Amino acid sequence: MVVTIDRPPANAMSPQLLAEGREAVERIRAEAPKAVVLTGAGDFFSGGVDLKLAPGFSPREQEQMVAAINQLFCAWYGLWLPVVAAVNGHAVAGGMILALCADHRVGAEGARYGLTEVRVGVPYPAAAIGVVRAELSAGVARRLALGADLVGSEEALEFGLLDELLPPHGVLERGIEVARNLAALPDGVYAETKRQLRGGTAAEIEQAIASDPIASGWLG
Repeated sequence: MVVTIDRPPANAMSPQLLAEGREAVERIRAEAPKAVVLTGAGDFFSGGVDLKLAPGFSPREQEQMVAAINQLFCAWYGLWLPVVAAVNGHAVAGGMILALCADHRVGAEGARYGLTEVRVGVPYPAAAIGVVRAELSAGVARRLALGADLVGSEEALEFGLLDELLPPHGVLERGIEVARNLAALPDGVYAETKRQLRGGTAAEIEQAIASDPIASGWLG
């Protein structure tokens, strides 16, 4: 199954897009494809949270937004079948974290990647920082999260944000190829191994959400 993020111009995350992302996971669980490829439309994989919408949210809407972000990342991170991110273009902030939820990440040459939450004054929801800590080395997580700068595709590959690089036009095709290769593996063993790798982190994230789901004054 191929799932495409399509909200021009930057595939930024709005409440509706977050809800659709969770609905996609529900459909995946119901239909049980052998593997999933997650990609974006246009020049972006995803630019993260739509900061043009967010400042106008009431405190209650801020809480709902953070809850939706946590639910989205938990849902994708906790899919036990093969998930490949065909990162077709720029992946910024929450968009980069969504890509980190995948088992394998094929990136686009010439795109920009990074974790810019600190630069725009947005604290990390529990699921977001949990995925970052689990999927990146401590040094890389520190440099990207605290430095809050974007990096080029070669540096993203070096840092482990991506597993391989291709010209943009070849990213989706390669992502599908990787997904087919993973789908050919014994699915029960794949799922169990993925649970062994990620189950502890998923449980820790759920506990963090339950104990402190939202920081006071998330958007100021």
